[in-house]
Parts: sequence; C-alpha cells; structure tokens
Amino acid sequence: MSELSHTDPEGKARMVDVGGKAPSRRRALARAHVSMGAKAFAALQENRAAKGDVLAVAQVAGIAAAKRTGELIPLCHPLPLDHVALRFELDEAGRCLSIEAEASCEGRTGVEMEAMTAATVAALTVYDMLKAVDREIRIEEIALWEKSGGKSGDWRREA
Repeated sequence: MSELSHTDPEGKARMVDVGGKAPSRRRALARAHVSMGAKAFAALQENRAAKGDVLAVAQVAGIAAAKRTGELIPLCHPLPLDHVALRFELDEAGRCLSIEAEASCEGRTGVEMEAMTAATVAALTVYDMLKAVDREIRIEEIALWEKSGGKSGDWRREA
C-alpha cells in the first residue's frame, strides 16, 4: 500500500468511504501476552484472585470491547460482528498468559481492529484483576496474526 487510506489529499484525518465495496467474509486473529510474577500466576492458575474468575471476566471484557471498537477507535467503522472468541493458554514455565482473540463478520471492511481490541482489553482486564498481587505484570506483544477476506486477501504473520 503506497498511501495512507485514512488521510485526505491535504493530509487530514478522514474516515474511509467503504460504501462502494462489496461485502465479503472477514476474519482476523490477534494475540497478546501477559507476563507476571509467581504469586500472580499462581492466583490466576488456581482461580483464587480476590476479584473473582480472571479468565471468565477477561473473556467477557474482550468480547464486549470488540463489539465497541467503532466507538473506541475514532476512524473505525462500526461492524456487525458475527463472532468473537477468546482463547487463553497458561505457560507455567514462563509465568505467562497467552490471549488469542478472533473476530469475524460479513462486511465491507476488515475486523483486524476488533480482534486486536478484544485481545488488548482482555489483557488489561487480567492486569486489573491481578494488580493487587503483582504491580509488575507486563502486557506484551499485542499483534495481528492473521486476517482473511477483502480486496487485500489473506495475510499471516511469520512466526
């Protein structure tokens, strides 16, 4: 892509007009990693955080955030999402939680921002629920890993 689609000829921000684009099946997958100390990881793993079930709350938070991405990111189009799913994987050796967020819809623009928003807000929720145990929790490596559909076709990050 040689030019930015969210700027007009004078370089001012604008919302892209997708009205003329044909709807297509769109899907995106994003990931985030949350690293923490032993005490916070044990509270997460054993489901004994003072605020409750961290992963259940993070899952709901991620889904809710994906649905509101158009309100949170100024130039994003609101999308009628068909599906949002979050998956969590605990890595005991690295004391890390991997979050994978997937979003899909039939639409005129991609769902990359919805998947990334879901992963990010889920990670922030984990931080919020465990911060009393460990203030040094780190949210790392938020990134898009896959996208499909639309004019630009399929894309996958190299591992």
